[in-house]
Amino acid sequence: MAAPKKRRAPAGGQGRPGRSLALILIAMVALTGGMFLAHQPTPRLGIDLAGGTSITLEAKSEPGQESAINKTNMDTAVQIMERRVNGLGVSEAEVQTQGDRNIIVNIPKGTNSAQAREQVGTTAKLYFRPVLTVAQGTPTPEPSASSSGKPTPSGSPSAPTADKGKSSAKPNASATTQGRAVTGALKADSTPTPKASTTPKADATPTASAADEAAAAELQKKFAALDCSSKASRAEAARGAKPTDTVVACSSEGDAKYVLGPSEVSGTEVDNAKAGFDQQRGMWIVNMEFTKQGSKQFQTITKKLSAQQSPQNQFAIALDGEVVSAPQVNTTLSGSAEISGSFTQQSAEDLANVLSYGALPLSFKEQSVTTVTAALGGEQLQAGLIAGAIGLALVVIYLVAYYRGLAIIALLSLLVSGILTYTLMSLLGPAIGFALNLPAVCGAIVAIGITADSFIVYFERVRDEIREGRTLRPAVERAWPRARRTILVSDFVSFLAAAVLFVVTVGKVQGFAFTLGLTTLLDVVVVFLFTKPVMTLMARTKFFASGHPWSGLDPKRLGAKPPLRRSRRVNAPTDPKEA
Repeated sequence: MAAPKKRRAPAGGQGRPGRSLALILIAMVALTGGMFLAHQPTPRLGIDLAGGTSITLEAKSEPGQESAINKTNMDTAVQIMERRVNGLGVSEAEVQTQGDRNIIVNIPKGTNSAQAREQVGTTAKLYFRPVLTVAQGTPTPEPSASSSGKPTPSGSPSAPTADKGKSSAKPNASATTQGRAVTGALKADSTPTPKASTTPKADATPTASAADEAAAAELQKKFAALDCSSKASRAEAARGAKPTDTVVACSSEGDAKYVLGPSEVSGTEVDNAKAGFDQQRGMWIVNMEFTKQGSKQFQTITKKLSAQQSPQNQFAIALDGEVVSAPQVNTTLSGSAEISGSFTQQSAEDLANVLSYGALPLSFKEQSVTTVTAALGGEQLQAGLIAGAIGLALVVIYLVAYYRGLAIIALLSLLVSGILTYTLMSLLGPAIGFALNLPAVCGAIVAIGITADSFIVYFERVRDEIREGRTLRPAVERAWPRARRTILVSDFVSFLAAAVLFVVTVGKVQGFAFTLGLTTLLDVVVVFLFTKPVMTLMARTKFFASGHPWSGLDPKRLGAKPPLRRSRRVNAPTDPKEA
């Protein structure tokens, strides 16, 4: 007796369509719940829909360096500005050149827009300078000349107040209270005690010429008169400072002033900087890494600084002539370093952003700042949504008129696809900074046609099987493999086009490409996990299986052939008379 043949599982999951439907239902619930837990019930809007700020910056060159304003440097500046703005979490910011000397920065309306504007406008080069002297940011009495000919202050400077982890320490803090730096780390933000030296070292040579002494006296006079509480005074102090000069500078908060030596390391040598939370110490820190050349320069200067007394062992991070941070160096450092101190999360992230994206090849002057309203974009969005609604209505009318009952499956699939698209767009806002702009809306509207096309391919394959004389249930399963191949090829071509468009374009066109690619991927998910299982379940109902005239699968209307039957072999007669 022959062994019975093993029955194969039905193709396409015919026996267990409920599993696929449960999976996509769980995904929809999870995405919807995550959307509300993230407090992002709606997608973020781009500047053309939400409004924002548009800043025009004009490139400036140093005297005698007019050739520095060229396409290469302008493109580099655009890239750095874009990274700096995006580093703050501002979504959909646009940075692009206009003409030969201008850069346009469009910042969407949001909580970080003002902060982004401040950092975009701060476009000078970043330098690491040794601290020679530090004092409170208010003017101090005129210095008197000492017997050695070097200017000395008439009184000790008072320590500046704390400024949230930037350049803060308690007055009279000893080495014990300040703590020791770990290997490869900068101990953040130490200021001198009242006993610390306050003599600016304008020249390191043993004997100074009369010109050097006059320059030192002028520097000390400028330092004593500097009032860091005045923005105009701070801007004047930063104007015209060269990397090779000994300069006076204010802290970014205006509560401290410094005499800084020539730049030892340029900000272009910072390879990477990130803010993070140290779980063991319970504090925010900033980790930075240098390039190969910057690592050598950093090692040389930190070796010198670590042997000095406060404040000469401090390293000022100066941006636009202002001291962003002045950490204390307690050991020789090289390729990487850590800045720790009384940082908040925001101040640590701001410092990391400045370190990573602070070095620009040119300086820029803010020409104009205008507020962009969302009125025009709102009108265009309304027109686009109306056009999308009309297109969707025409698709629905066509599906109902041509496919009748099958239109229910198509409409449910479109609804599922819409829910997945909306929730993902909302979640991608805080996750990767995605913002919905007008081209992105267009991409979502185009996706309706792509999704509907997949349904039509499958429906036509099923109807072809019925025309061949098969009943609905086997027709649904036999049609799926052929329809699946066609759908995958079609979606692959659409996704490839979206990916190429995203790579080779910039600005708002990328929003169109991103949305088109996302909805194309979701089309595959919906067809495989929803449309096919629902079709399998519908085939088991009497309305569809019997070929009701309104089911869209009526064999008579489709011109079906007679049912296929297996041919039977006639056995030879055994009765001789019959033979």
